[in-house]
Amino acid sequence: MQLSNDLLLEAYELSVDLKLEDSFIQLLFEEIKRRGLDSKTCN
Repeated sequence: MQLSNDLLLEAYELSVDLKLEDSFIQLLFEEIKRRGLDSKTCN
């Protein structure tokens, strides 16, 4: 099962807001880039 794009972006935003582990945030960011999602969401 794959995480939807919306849930992936939400997870990324929450991870940044909650200051989770950098490696986890980077993993999410790499998947966002791989899917070609809106990069401005990831600033």
